[in-house]
Amino acid sequence: MKPDDHVCLCFHISRRKIENYIRIYQPKRASQVSECGGAGSGCGWCIPFLKRYFEQAQSGQGVDDLTAEEYAQARGQYIHSGKGTPPPGATPPPQNC
Repeated sequence: MKPDDHVCLCFHISRRKIENYIRIYQPKRASQVSECGGAGSGCGWCIPFLKRYFEQAQSGQGVDDLTAEEYAQARGQYIHSGKGTPPPGATPPPQNC
């Protein structure tokens, strides 16, 4: 995903904002990344990605990523399978999941 693509589609939080939050505030645990605008506290889809960005910052290694379209499609499948419920105002999942 590109820096301005949203990682948290529930609360519209970009990869750039998450990576800057981690760099500036240096959270001690991956769960503290949720303090960045509530990322990960909506449907839950982005939690594994938040953990990966946290671990990337700790290790200095890059992260293999999906495109924004692939990411949204996978989130849609996650939601349609009943694993998460987006809050009101969240980016809706694609219909063709």
